[in-house]
Amino acid sequence: MMDLFDKMVDERMELRRMNDYISTDDFLDILLQLSHQGNSEKLDRNLIKHLILVDLVVGAIETTTSTLEWAMAELLQNPKVLQEARGELKQIIGEGNLVEESNITCLPYLQAIVKETMRLHPSFPLLLPRKAEADIEIHSFVIPKGTQLLINAWAIGRDPKFWEEPDLFRPERFIRSEMDVKGRDFGLIPFGGGRRICPGLPLAMRMLHLMLGGLIHSFDWKLENNITLESLDMKDKYGLFLHKAQPLRIIPISN
Repeated sequence: MMDLFDKMVDERMELRRMNDYISTDDFLDILLQLSHQGNSEKLDRNLIKHLILVDLVVGAIETTTSTLEWAMAELLQNPKVLQEARGELKQIIGEGNLVEESNITCLPYLQAIVKETMRLHPSFPLLLPRKAEADIEIHSFVIPKGTQLLINAWAIGRDPKFWEEPDLFRPERFIRSEMDVKGRDFGLIPFGGGRRICPGLPLAMRMLHLMLGGLIHSFDWKLENNITLESLDMKDKYGLFLHKAQPLRIIPISN
C-alpha cells in the first residue's frame, strides 16, 4: 500500500517540475506545496503518505462501510421503510438502471434514510478531539484552557430533548425538514462542525447514497444462517469507529 502512495507522490512531483504544469490545488498538490516550505523533506513526505493513507483512504473506507452496514441492518429490521425506498428508486431510476450521482437530489427518502442512520449510528461516536484555546464557562461549568474535549455525537443523536421517539428508526422525520449533516444543526453532527468539520463529508455522502441506493435497488436481501429479524443483534461495538458488535451477514438475491 505504501509503495502505491510512494508512486503517486513521485508522479505528482515529476509533473510539478515541468514548466507548463498547472496546479490543480487538490489535496496532494497542497501538501506538496507545504512540504517545500519546510527543511525536512523526508519527514514531510512520510507525513504526506500518512495523511493520504490514514486520513483519506482508511477513514473513508471505515466510516462508509460502517454506515452502510448499519443502514442495511436497519432497513432489514424495518421492511416498510425498505419497501418505501425501493418504490422511490423504481419510480425515479427505473428497473434495470443504475443509480447515478445526478439522481441523488431526486431521492429524498433515500437521503432521509442516510441521515437517520447517521443519527442513530454515527461512525465517530465521540467525533475527533478538540482542545480549548482559552478558559471558557458553559452553563456554570468552567473548562480550563488546554483541556481536551470530546463531543458525544451518539448521545446527541438519541437525546429526547431533540428527537421524538429517539430510539426508533424513522427516516420520515427528515422528510420536509431542512436539517442536514453539514454542521449547522447541532442535533445532527456525524461529521462534526465548524472550521474543522470532516473534509470527507461531500465524498462520503455521495458514496453512501450511490452504494446504498444500488444495493437496495438491484437486489433483494436475506439474512444468513436462518437468522430471523427478531434475533438480529443490533448492539454497538464501541471504539474509534462505531461498528455492529455482530457483523451483518446477508445474502443478495437478484430481483
